[in-house]
Amino acid sequence: MSQDERYAFIAEWYDPNASLFRRYELLYYPKDSSIEMYDVKNRRMFLRRTKYESLHLEDLYVGSKVTVFSRHLTIVDYGNLYTSRKLGSRKERTLALIKPDGMRKIGELFDIIITAGLTITKAKMMLLSSELLQLIMSGPILAMELLGDDAVSKWRAIVGPANPAETESDTLDSISESFGLSGLKDAAHGPDSVASAAKELELFFPSSGGRGPVSSAKFTNCTCCIIKPHAVNEGLAGKIIKAILKEGFEISALQMFNMERTNVEEFYEIYKGVVPEYLEMVSELCSGPCIAMEIRQFDPSKVFRDFCGPSDPALARHLRPGTLRAVFGKDKIQNAVHCTDLPEDGLLEVQYFFKILDN
Repeated sequence: MSQDERYAFIAEWYDPNASLFRRYELLYYPKDSSIEMYDVKNRRMFLRRTKYESLHLEDLYVGSKVTVFSRHLTIVDYGNLYTSRKLGSRKERTLALIKPDGMRKIGELFDIIITAGLTITKAKMMLLSSELLQLIMSGPILAMELLGDDAVSKWRAIVGPANPAETESDTLDSISESFGLSGLKDAAHGPDSVASAAKELELFFPSSGGRGPVSSAKFTNCTCCIIKPHAVNEGLAGKIIKAILKEGFEISALQMFNMERTNVEEFYEIYKGVVPEYLEMVSELCSGPCIAMEIRQFDPSKVFRDFCGPSDPALARHLRPGTLRAVFGKDKIQNAVHCTDLPEDGLLEVQYFFKILDN
């Protein structure tokens, strides 16, 4: 790699104040993980070359969404022929559907997907309309958009044959084999080609701005949990979900969000002027995709807030070593999960994500 090898991309950012998209040339230097940005329209430097270690070359491809200093950018094109030739890869998008009988194992499924080198770019637990329901079956399902090299065939290989009995014992442990109950209930689904993947993704995640299937949120006996961006980024979502389900809580709604700073400030309003780390907490929650969940608890002795542990993971490891923050948190800002602090705020926080932001 030459001293100053660099890759160029065209990125768009939606400026909510001006209600318009701004275009930038984004340059990435792999040698020292530094970036610089030029404002295309005004032809001027926007960001001088700066080390930015949370951005990696594999995050940069046409169609990807990256976050630079709390701004959500979409890569819309390669900036020059060199970059296009070097990086124009075989990245594909596919739909992953987890059916009702696979839902109790979604933690394991997240882990399998991440281990296979695929990225979950969208996720939403949904209730289907009657026509889509006939396509699948009863109960909520989890729909995800997966992205990666040869994503369509990779996910199909993970899902395995429609009838789990057909799976050869020496092949990769497919999802159908591990979790499927019969040919009818094969736990997961994946499209068989790039064309059908595009068509099916449009049903569940319409790009036209239309509404996809409704969220499975129930808005009763509930509290809110958010897996923070750093934990999603580090591939911990599956392990956190697994721990929550193992403890006997129900995850009745789940959705991936890329939050704008103004929404995070609104959501964290109660901590403003109260918690000294307020600004850093805001920056962390809008630094990349997070996963919001509606958690339901029926055993009054099991309080979800207690299962998350003290907000400082160092303290949590000392006092409550089995809690989520003790196991998965790094520090007070990157403490793996947000959970509702006051019981009376549980429903409000769930509504914020699954009624307000989802619209």
